[in-house]
Amino acid sequence: MNIDSIRNGIVIDHITAGNAMKLYDLLGLGDLDCAVAIIKNASSGKMGKKNIIKIDAEIHPDLDVIGYIDPTATVNVIRDGELVEKKRIEAPKRLVNVIRCKNPRCITSVEQELDQIFVLTDPVKKIYRCLYCETKAEQ
Repeated sequence: MNIDSIRNGIVIDHITAGNAMKLYDLLGLGDLDCAVAIIKNASSGKMGKKNIIKIDAEIHPDLDVIGYIDPTATVNVIRDGELVEKKRIEAPKRLVNVIRCKNPRCITSVEQELDQIFVLTDPVKKIYRCLYCETKAEQ
């Protein structure tokens, strides 16, 4: 299989196998007017199998979204065909307007203008809970 290299853009690498489509959706990559390649189940010495997303445009992806879905991922910035920056991702302590609370009794269901805020309550298990009602986020 041959996937072209990119001259200027972003490569999200070391995505846990199976998480690329979640990232694609939450980052809104389908709305971009550029080439986006998703490589699923690529061989990896460290991970066994991994996913990779290549974006042929200089965008600034939401690192909180990437950290929420997969804090082991890396974001590589490519300019003129060269790697110029490699960002290590961490799980964000707070998520604002990334996911929605599923609790129908939560204040965010009634007060539509309130921000959807989730707080990382268990970093080991990657558990986020709604700031208002403490409902666990589904991932």
